[in-house]
Amino acid sequence: MSTAAAIASVRPVARPIRVLIVDDSAVVRQILTRELSRDPRLEVVGAAPDPYVARDKIVQLQPDVITLDVEMPRMDGITFLRKLMEHRPLPVVVLSSLTQQGTATALEALEAGAVEVMAKPGSAYTVGDVGAVLAQKIMVAARAAVRRATLPAAPARKDGTSAMSRTTSRVLAIGASTGGVQALTEVLTAFPPTAPGTVIVQHMPEKFTASFAQRLNSVCAVEVKEAVEGDLVVSGRVLIAPGGRHMLLQRCGAQYHVTLRDGPAVFHQKPSVEVLFESVAKYAGPNAVGAILTGMGADGAGGLLRMRRAGARTVAQDEKSSVVFGMPAEAIKIGAAEKVVPLDRMAQTLMQLAQQEPAQAQRE
Repeated sequence: MSTAAAIASVRPVARPIRVLIVDDSAVVRQILTRELSRDPRLEVVGAAPDPYVARDKIVQLQPDVITLDVEMPRMDGITFLRKLMEHRPLPVVVLSSLTQQGTATALEALEAGAVEVMAKPGSAYTVGDVGAVLAQKIMVAARAAVRRATLPAAPARKDGTSAMSRTTSRVLAIGASTGGVQALTEVLTAFPPTAPGTVIVQHMPEKFTASFAQRLNSVCAVEVKEAVEGDLVVSGRVLIAPGGRHMLLQRCGAQYHVTLRDGPAVFHQKPSVEVLFESVAKYAGPNAVGAILTGMGADGAGGLLRMRRAGARTVAQDEKSSVVFGMPAEAIKIGAAEKVVPLDRMAQTLMQLAQQEPAQAQRE
């Protein structure tokens, strides 16, 4: 299939093909090394846990072919692939749980310059089952002479975000104000321990958010804590923005984390739901689910709309169950909420949406 790093010619392969494995899972690296080493046509010359280590090993080991995961810390595989094809083109076989045939991530990988894409099995412990197929794809890739990419290294997404098309992990983002203490308690106590990583802005003064988080942590199956700079957003964890600081979601590779900032109040609030939702739209996009709960004013309505336009699933609390139907009403009025649900169905709805495919990005 023609790509930005198109196959220009075919060259014979005489000696064993030198393979570098790039995957953040130590188990996967070990199994792939073992399985590929069974084929005398291949020589696994090294393995790397992320693109930064891979960059150095490419220079040191001079591999013929790279197998590349997509979801990795520090830099995701698609971004690394684009950089590789721009600066040091090599045949690449992308191997990821996100690259099933026909998926957006698989197409992105091919457009970025991958010679082959292949889906990982559901569990790392069954990766060995695809050793023979992967070996054959590596053989094909090794015969492809790739050339320097002619496309920009990181073309902008049509929705203007910096989000990946798909990640294994989803992010839940929730905003609340008046009545939110009770509403969040009801929602979070219904979360299972494996709930997606969750980021929350509840309008509260300084020092109150820490005790609120501690109280929730004592009654919830998930870990609940007041966010600190650099906290990772991971399954089973809920991060509450500290009073007096804005909280933003950011992405490093395929990992999400939060950063805390000072600055002026937004919608007269600090932390602001709007600031959080804007960052979630930018960095998580279609991998997010957003919810706006009871509260006075309009904080978060525009941010929730941007989340929806970026492909996130979005929900607003209904009027009957809201203490103050201000923030949800504003979100509903501008079309930011995909669903409107009562509070007693909010947790269930969020879990269901987190399991579904991302929505189509909305046009401006």
